[in-house]
Amino acid sequence: MKGLTLDPMFGWIVSPILAVAIVALTVVLAVRSHRQRPYTDATAVDWTRRILAAVMLAVMLLTPSTTLKTESRAVNATDVFIAVDVTGSMGVSDAQYGSEETMSRIDAAQQAVDGIVKLYPDASFAAISFGASGTLEVPLTPDSRAIENWASTLTLEPTSASSGSNLDKAVDPLLLATKNTRNQHPDDTIIVYYISDGEQTSNKSRRTFSSLRAYVNGAQTVGVGSTDGGQIPQIADDGSMSTDQFVTDPSTGQPGISKLDEKTLKAIADEMSGSYVHVDAGRTIDERDVQQTSSDWRMQSTYKQREHSVPAIWPFAIVFAVLLLWEAVAWMRTSRRLL
Repeated sequence: MKGLTLDPMFGWIVSPILAVAIVALTVVLAVRSHRQRPYTDATAVDWTRRILAAVMLAVMLLTPSTTLKTESRAVNATDVFIAVDVTGSMGVSDAQYGSEETMSRIDAAQQAVDGIVKLYPDASFAAISFGASGTLEVPLTPDSRAIENWASTLTLEPTSASSGSNLDKAVDPLLLATKNTRNQHPDDTIIVYYISDGEQTSNKSRRTFSSLRAYVNGAQTVGVGSTDGGQIPQIADDGSMSTDQFVTDPSTGQPGISKLDEKTLKAIADEMSGSYVHVDAGRTIDERDVQQTSSDWRMQSTYKQREHSVPAIWPFAIVFAVLLLWEAVAWMRTSRRLL
């Protein structure tokens, strides 16, 4: 039968062992009974019935199932929007994430994204990158792997295209995306995570994030990097980082130093009525960072087919029940005859 498979109820180790043991024990008892004839009351029909019952039980332990394909799944009505800073300063290697190992800020941001995704296993996600501009790169989707893949391929803004850090470049795509989501799903819980080093180098004043309050239920800014800072590597047009060439500070003629600005990140969090966390050697994204989630669920279409197994043991269960009933009737008749 097309799509028929086995999905053992106790796993591929325990279930086969139990199935073989049940059938083997029944067969051994039948052979022993046959050798003891005529000193036993059990007939060949009786043992045939019992062996069939054992086989039915063994089959149910192996759990025949049909494989169904679907393009929808039940998802929690929680929508998580993740915005990641991709300006050149995110290439500074002064960040840590759960260990003493030093890494670039963008690497720490990628690990933070993975941590956020794990906090909401049944939610929908959207991804935004911002630098000289802000872009919704992954529309809202229940496919968490799409977000993880996006994070793993994040590249920094080339130095040649940089016009200074503008932390508010994430406001417009966040505002548009959260507003559309709120209009489509008024009862959803919308959460924003904003990951950055908090450095604002543009001459323009930063716009407030307070407009997001109308659509967001929870928010958190995530700081990556250190307050001691580090030199900013040159970023090539293909996104690769130089290890020996650094961005020069025009005022000094020396390599510029970029530092984590926690004050600004805390201010952005306050504007969204959220909280701030700094990830470092002793702090990662974990259960402490879970924002308010929804208690509602809805069916959601996905971009790829999902396969799941549906047990199909009911025909074997019916046969097994009939054999047990037959065994009970035969046992009662034998008991009466022996009285």
